[in-house]
Amino acid sequence: MLSSRMNDALNGQVNAELYSSYLYLSMSAYFEARKFRGLASWMRVQAGEELVHAMKMYDYVVSTGGRARFPAVDAPPFEWSSPLNVFENVYNHERKVTGLINALMDMAMAEKDSNTQAFLKWYVDEQVEEEESSGGALNKIRAAGTDTKAIQSFDKDMGQRKFKFPRGFVMFPYNQETTIGSMK
Repeated sequence: MLSSRMNDALNGQVNAELYSSYLYLSMSAYFEARKFRGLASWMRVQAGEELVHAMKMYDYVVSTGGRARFPAVDAPPFEWSSPLNVFENVYNHERKVTGLINALMDMAMAEKDSNTQAFLKWYVDEQVEEEESSGGALNKIRAAGTDTKAIQSFDKDMGQRKFKFPRGFVMFPYNQETTIGSMK
């Protein structure tokens, strides 16, 4: 059973993950409007991943007897000064999320909540990947500078990323026949 304090903190992180999904979807729309289809696709994949992160945490809260609550998700920005500025924001955002996850882990350790510590280990590892991925993308767009061909190549490369729900991920756990697009 989760402590009230841990329950509230995990709910806060669900909100942060939903905000991340919103943010990346907003970035995708920014790139769509500028005809950077590959970058738009990369951001859309990132939005999907963040939604999965939120649902995974929601499922943990519920499975441990906690109570999920949903405050409003803040509206993300929708304009950036350049594609470089977008990726600077992505990298900084992922570093912020790493701090949030680390704070959750610290709380779980302080409360001697070994189940939540074990659960959060996946998020700790995931944030290493997120910072590496976003930092790598930032370095590539910085290297492209104002070279139009380099930016077009970067856009094309980023569009290769695909989204696949993780193995075992279930969006609708009580009705396995329900699929998105045919909700009953």
